[in-house]
Amino acid sequence: MSLSVAFPKDSLVLVTGATGYTGQVLTKKLVSLGCRVRAIARASSDLTPFEGLPIEWFRGDVFDRDTVRAASEGVEYVFHVAAAYREARISDETYVRVHVESTRLLAEALVGSARLKRFVHVSTVGVHGHIDEPPADENYRFSPGDIYQRTKAEAEVWIREFSARNNFPMAVVRPAAIYGPADKRLLKLFRMATRPFFPLFGRGQGLYHLIHVDDLTDIFITAALHPKALGEVFIAGNAEPSRLREIVSAIAAEVGNSQIRFVRLPAWPLFLAADICELICKPLGVEPPLYRRRVAFFTKDRAFNTRKLRELLEYRYSVEVHDGLRSTARWYREHGWM
Repeated sequence: MSLSVAFPKDSLVLVTGATGYTGQVLTKKLVSLGCRVRAIARASSDLTPFEGLPIEWFRGDVFDRDTVRAASEGVEYVFHVAAAYREARISDETYVRVHVESTRLLAEALVGSARLKRFVHVSTVGVHGHIDEPPADENYRFSPGDIYQRTKAEAEVWIREFSARNNFPMAVVRPAAIYGPADKRLLKLFRMATRPFFPLFGRGQGLYHLIHVDDLTDIFITAALHPKALGEVFIAGNAEPSRLREIVSAIAAEVGNSQIRFVRLPAWPLFLAADICELICKPLGVEPPLYRRRVAFFTKDRAFNTRKLRELLEYRYSVEVHDGLRSTARWYREHGWM
């Protein structure tokens, strides 16, 4: 960890989304820092990764009023990490409940609390949508492109307005693309880097902004503890964006694929295929083999200015991007994932 701040002894902390990828890393890190940790988890959530850890679990939905009130009682810090990830079987109403309603219930349960020191609201850089002229900073316009991004944007706007009206001690973190050992969202990209050819679609530079899960969770903690984070919004990404070609080359080098070739292809046939897949599969509740947003991953230039994080909070990264990519690829290979 690269933290220059510390929790007061025995701080009472609440985490939502603790059983997700980022939430697991954050929750275990908070325990190791000596916090008294509470977490909300659905009845169906698997808690085996936390066996032996002194965590107080509240079983229920993050949008259930009674669960939220009970879990919020007396807490000093909140990390609102819960998110509904994009799947065909998830209804639009679920996104609203998990992102918007949960945020409102948590804030309303805690407003006026003399014990609450900081509420860290986890948003996403996806609220900005496509970046016309990268890099974008925290003040760049919102243009969410799907229900996940729209509800994330709605929740962020709500909590910021609520905070301003009620003197609510809050900070917002918008993560870029999260990666690290055991992550599944970028696993397909890592697997593609083992093949002889890698497609580059469209004419863009292929700029993409990454953040290692260890750095991201440290940023969450810094946002909770640093005095200058109060009331602020931070884009959590590496110091600089990476080109997709560079990302894939680093992975390929780790797995011994030195002969990988990059092939430039037009993007429009892939977008058309994605539209057809979504049109057919979503009404049936079937996960489409191809999403428009996945095509956009290869075609859009998504780069951000992370200067505010580094200058205002004096944050220093613990994982250099190429080292992180190589260690993640190594973890995948050692565990038989690629």
